Amino acid sequence: MENNYYQHHVFFCLNQREDGAQCCTDFGAEAAFDHMKSSVKKLNLNGKNKVRINRAGCLDRCGEGPLMVVYPEAIWYTFVDNDDIDEIISSHIQQGKVVERLQIK
Repeated sequence: MENNYYQHHVFFCLNQREDGAQCCTDFGAEAAFDHMKSSVKKLNLNGKNKVRINRAGCLDRCGEGPLMVVYPEAIWYTFVDNDDIDEIISSHIQQGKVVERLQIK
């Protein structure tokens, strides 16, 4: 893990399709991104050797969204609300335990 700049690097799909087809932003991904970013900051988990929350374009799994992926583990998650985001922070980011019920395989 010492080769990674961040302990966890989280990418949120925030793509908005121009053709009107289903995309993650249709399901509250932007608000979830904002919530996770501010929560990580409030918990002082952000920064070098800690956590980085980033926007991403299309991650090409539109039918499974909204979604995020957490690296370096490459764990894909879906989510419904801020409670799901809080659970991912608490379980995966802070305790290193994958949230199985939200994981996309």
